[in-house]
Amino acid sequence: MLVYFVTDEPTKLPAIRAMFEPQHAVVPWLLGGEGTRIRPHGVLMVDVDLRQMPRVDQLRFILRDLAGIPEKLFVVHNLSRSMVAQAYALGATAVLSRAKEAIPKVAQIEAAEAAVEGKAAGPASEMDEGVAAFASMFSNVRLGKPVKVADARRATSKIVQRVGQDGLSAWLDEVRRYHEGTFQHCLLVTGVAVGFALDIGFSGADVSRLGLAATLHDIGKARIPLSILDKPGRLDPDEEEIIKRHPVIGYDLLKGVSGISPEILDGVRHHHEHLDGSGYPDGLKASQISDLVRLLTISDIFAALIESRPYRPPMPRPAAYQILCGMEGKLEGSLVRAFRNVALEA
Repeated sequence: MLVYFVTDEPTKLPAIRAMFEPQHAVVPWLLGGEGTRIRPHGVLMVDVDLRQMPRVDQLRFILRDLAGIPEKLFVVHNLSRSMVAQAYALGATAVLSRAKEAIPKVAQIEAAEAAVEGKAAGPASEMDEGVAAFASMFSNVRLGKPVKVADARRATSKIVQRVGQDGLSAWLDEVRRYHEGTFQHCLLVTGVAVGFALDIGFSGADVSRLGLAATLHDIGKARIPLSILDKPGRLDPDEEEIIKRHPVIGYDLLKGVSGISPEILDGVRHHHEHLDGSGYPDGLKASQISDLVRLLTISDIFAALIESRPYRPPMPRPAAYQILCGMEGKLEGSLVRAFRNVALEA
């Protein structure tokens, strides 16, 4: 189940993620920011200082668009009578004195939904399962636990199924509508890579192999501080250098894990390498870069261009493709040309 978390304090987010993930995927919305679009599915959790009327006004504006969410859990610390009344006036279905009280409530809501729906699997639940698998992987790594290959394979299989059934455009629209940050990027890259592999006629095994490499390509970011990963603006040079460590971190996390092939390790470590040797972390050149990495790099760059970020809207797909075309010498031209249909029409 997705837990949409609206807060006025970004420092609250790591604790909420630690509380709910990997069982549930947390989608954050910082009050005063652009947030993310929320569909009538999942649970809304609000932890905002209701004593400050400007924040209440901001929250009221957001909640007008969220009437379709049936369950709205408000955290009101100390359960002040006036603030409890304010929460219910804003549409709360339950008021909690501490964030931890949301754990059993969410479990109850999930059980009730499963009973009503008979655990029917539709496009929304398929996406949720994929997101939950990503959440599980990242949560385990943040907690110092090993990566579970089963989570990665489950996430990949859900994306392969969805892209193969409904097409890449539907997947991209769904991801950008409901997810942001690192999760959005990973979901986009995997969808694009799967769409690329399907379009050029890869076998089922090869589609899954490239998809798994895409699913795991940024796992090293789970060891990057959340203050950098979730920063709403552009990174400064020092933060950029920290981010650039993620391919090696991911490689080190996975190299001793059973079930991770050398090809997948290659993709995780080298998806930022360029044919002219200008990439990182190893400065590889053309003959040293595998076909899987070349495909993954194109998918990664394209996904980064078309994703939503707090400081810029998503780039239109034709414009993103033109940037790829302008990277001759860094990317393999024949693969970029083969990617045209995926970029513009799929």
